[in-house]
Amino acid sequence: MTTLPTLSTGSATAGAPLQVVVFSVGSEEYCFEILKVREVIRTVPITAVPSAPPHVEGIINLRSAVVPIIDFRKRFNITGECTVDESEKVVIVAAAGSTTVGFTVDALSQVLKVPRDAVSPPPTGIGDQGGEAITGVAPWETA
Repeated sequence: MTTLPTLSTGSATAGAPLQVVVFSVGSEEYCFEILKVREVIRTVPITAVPSAPPHVEGIINLRSAVVPIIDFRKRFNITGECTVDESEKVVIVAAAGSTTVGFTVDALSQVLKVPRDAVSPPPTGIGDQGGEAITGVAPWETA
């Protein structure tokens, strides 16, 4: 059984399964609620931003909108072998308010329906490492 952190929850109907986009970073899998994912793009040239935090790779111009790009691995202090190749993607996600943010991930794997009652609150103490973004964890059976 793999623990699958969900990184966003929306206002979908209570009781309905939570649909998520599953992606990998290193050897772990994570997900965003599908309603928060605006699009997935290939990696593109990123313009560095002076004095930005280490996890901010920079910005891109996405159809005349400036979108900050966050390195998921750095933001959540994920160590391990990086698998940067043609499968690396940028997941464009709706954040707080009208903000749009892109996260670099190693690869996308699938769209999955998770029963809402299977999602548990994040473990105590996770707030120090990006807990404001992690809204729950759910068991997921791997084949």
